[in-house]
Amino acid sequence: MNFPVKIMQDGLVARVARVAEIAAKHADTVDAEARFPREAVDAMKAERLLGIQVPRHLGGESASITEIAELCSMLGQVCAASAMVFAMHHIKLSSLVEHGADSEWHRGFMRRIAAEQLLIASATTEGGIGGNLRNSICAVEVDGDTCRLEKDATVISYGSHADAILITSRAHAQAASSDQVLTAFLKDQYTLEKTHVWNTLGMRGTCSDGFLFKGEAPACQILPKPFAEIAAQSMLASSHLLWSGVWYGIAVDAVVRAQAFVRAAARKAPDAQPPGALRLAEVSNLLQMVKSNVVAGLKAYEDAKADADRLSSMGFAVAMNNVKIASSETILEIVNHAMLICGIMGYKNGTPFSLGRHLRDAHSAQLMISNDRILGNTSSMLLVHKQDTSLLG
Repeated sequence: MNFPVKIMQDGLVARVARVAEIAAKHADTVDAEARFPREAVDAMKAERLLGIQVPRHLGGESASITEIAELCSMLGQVCAASAMVFAMHHIKLSSLVEHGADSEWHRGFMRRIAAEQLLIASATTEGGIGGNLRNSICAVEVDGDTCRLEKDATVISYGSHADAILITSRAHAQAASSDQVLTAFLKDQYTLEKTHVWNTLGMRGTCSDGFLFKGEAPACQILPKPFAEIAAQSMLASSHLLWSGVWYGIAVDAVVRAQAFVRAAARKAPDAQPPGALRLAEVSNLLQMVKSNVVAGLKAYEDAKADADRLSSMGFAVAMNNVKIASSETILEIVNHAMLICGIMGYKNGTPFSLGRHLRDAHSAQLMISNDRILGNTSSMLLVHKQDTSLLG
């Protein structure tokens, strides 16, 4: 089921496989107790996976987005919460790697991430604007060499467990809501007052509680490029692609369980086609569609990375939006098919074919970021952008 990537450097697959083995042991309790997947994240740090995207000259391994998506899919097959933590960390790290290289402080920060295996959280949502990450109410205050920020962050991904947070705000008190910056705050530079508890249907182990964030840090920790540029050129694509890698992993495991169920039925009655066999063929087709969609998106991003204008183009944004929409909608269909194949054994918890966690985790896909919001943005762009009709383009 692997994505077609170059040979993984330094045994990345083997390292993630060891993390996946640990994550699998705790996946059900992480879900049931809505607790942070501490064992899996500790294993990620022990295997030095949190810094793999950092360039080699800064102490990392220069892992590509395609390689990281493959690792997300591997983790997604055993524990979606662990996989999502890994994905969201690398989504934020991509903003540093792609847009912080010209800043001495951010280069040093990347060195620390690689050396100390720091876990980076995200704070882009805000009370009053919800998940509209391209708008902010709060504004960073710059006073000489110091910056201060207070934000009602309704969701901070694994905020209580992070070593640093990348947080959006308006660039200054008079700035428009869309004139934003992204600032890195280290754990000892902010306080978090919990305002919302993460008690959700699925992805429970991401522990994305809401907080009142108050931070103070040197102003040099504000990324030097506008957030609009960061979002368009790295965050949009990395979010949709790495999330899709996680969702693909969930779908893979659901199909594997369905296939095992059909095989078991076939052994019991070798002279008859087992119930669910045709649905298994259908769901295999859907899984391949998701894989092809994600692989095409990864290739498009890798091809465009050297061209800032292409990364910021409407055509590229539409393509990345379409990857996310297709992946997030199809995964639910796949898991539901697998549930129908496995029947009551998939519906029940505690069986080798249980799919309840997969189904609940999969429901998050259409909400991160809301598909309705993405479709609205895409429809606006398509009013002025010509649809790409090339099979190879």
